[in-house]
Amino acid sequence: MFHKEGYKIIAITFIIVVGSYLLIDALIALNWLKTLLFAVVGIFLILILQFFRNPKRNTVNNDNQVLSPVDGKVVVIEEVFEKEYFKEKRLQVSVFMSPINVHVTRYPINGKVVFSKYHPGKYLVAWHPKASEENERTTVVVESNSYGKVLYRQIAGALAKRIVNYAKVGDTAIQGSDSGFIKFGSRVDLFLPLDTNIKVSLNQKVRGGESIIAEI
Repeated sequence: MFHKEGYKIIAITFIIVVGSYLLIDALIALNWLKTLLFAVVGIFLILILQFFRNPKRNTVNNDNQVLSPVDGKVVVIEEVFEKEYFKEKRLQVSVFMSPINVHVTRYPINGKVVFSKYHPGKYLVAWHPKASEENERTTVVVESNSYGKVLYRQIAGALAKRIVNYAKVGDTAIQGSDSGFIKFGSRVDLFLPLDTNIKVSLNQKVRGGESIIAEI
């Protein structure tokens, strides 16, 4: 299954690949070179298809847990001052996505979307300390009756040029369901209450909609 954000790019890629195969076959006489170019074009197609894959996830809905919004590796667990919305100290958990990870963003908790804002910005590498404040990004806050408010921030990386955010103020957030997509390398930050029981460790690999980041 592929994400809807990739349909157009996948269709264009197929056209380019078919055209490239026809041109290579018509213009290249050397068999070894023809085979090499066919392989390069084929690998390009496979990479595009892999990037836009949208595998089904078995989300166990639980109002007492915060699930990872994305696939990737935990790169930050620390207490910080969140400047944009809470304007107070929060626990930050950041997940870095490489280009080969699934790039679907999923709601980490159940609740109501109470804040959603897009910020244009730079394209620093996603692990840069200032990426959370200076890169292209979206900030979404979901309020749960049992857990309170959780903020998650989609952050573009050096390769990402477009962040897709479906969350609108007033929307009902369903834990594990699709809330957006980031194209070509990025990171997502979670900002949680200070008394949150963190269930992950640095460098741990997590899966969006399945891995438990924290519990009440």
